[in-house]
Amino acid sequence: MSRLLVAGSPGFLPPAARTLLEAKGYQLKVCEQLPEAVALVLEDPPDLLLLEKGFVGDGDQRLIKAVSGCLQKGNIPIILVLELTELETELDWGVYPVDDIVTLPLVPSLLLARLQLAEARMMRVFDNNPLSRLPGNTSILRAMQRVLASGNDYAVCYVDIDNFKPYNDRYGFSRGDEVILMVARIIVNVIEEKAREGSFIGHVGGDDYVFIIKAEKAEEVCRQIIDNFNMVRNLFLNAEDIAAGAFVGLDRRGQETRFPLLSISIAVVTTGEGRYRHSGEIAAAASQLKHYVKRLEGSNYLIERRDSCVSGQEMSAA
Repeated sequence: MSRLLVAGSPGFLPPAARTLLEAKGYQLKVCEQLPEAVALVLEDPPDLLLLEKGFVGDGDQRLIKAVSGCLQKGNIPIILVLELTELETELDWGVYPVDDIVTLPLVPSLLLARLQLAEARMMRVFDNNPLSRLPGNTSILRAMQRVLASGNDYAVCYVDIDNFKPYNDRYGFSRGDEVILMVARIIVNVIEEKAREGSFIGHVGGDDYVFIIKAEKAEEVCRQIIDNFNMVRNLFLNAEDIAAGAFVGLDRRGQETRFPLLSISIAVVTTGEGRYRHSGEIAAAASQLKHYVKRLEGSNYLIERRDSCVSGQEMSAA
């Protein structure tokens, strides 16, 4: 259940609206005084704030500042309620950094829709990876469950940049972020071109990605991703490392080690014939595949099918 703080003057929220929201599972806390509302935000922050513009003078702005400074929940969606006539003069959204507005008189069905939209928008925004802007773990799990429920044959593909930590140590986090973005763009561009229908692309975090496409497209897409990666990867390497075909860095035990140049590994699990029941089983199978494929030299993919594995290798060009 979502907890909704309603901050406004007496009678601000119509009884019909309150009845509808509670029927839809919202837990309402109505505050008519600023100190009570601020105390609630600081001590037991709600999931959403419905705020009347002009609430006890400048109390609306003071309550917004309290929400913005809330350490426990710094991203509470704020829906500002105002008179339609107030939109005739341009509002300063720097003073009112809210997420949405609704106008008086409050229409229960419209208010419900705006609250639900604010929650859905927040989930989308904060699920996205902050660097690549690709959907994150929650969306990835939903996409997996969707393809499993469909009963159709899909390929769930896990992409990993090999030896990324030592690369980061040698070249720095800024260059590492550039590589992460480069791989994300390659995946997006290839899938847009070759397997857009029914596809999904997500970013687990760091140098790990997941994409889901129809199974018959898996081999073609994996080959193209590796080809495109090999065409541009030298742009992110120093000339001396390219000439040496490797670079020296520290391994996980802190020992100096010679690492191969940038490459990627793709582990592919297909979902047809009801082989998997939930996303955890797919992740476990992909983990085993990835462990194997990452031990191979250069950029590689490995596709697990019901009775066999199909592998492919594209050696990184120096």
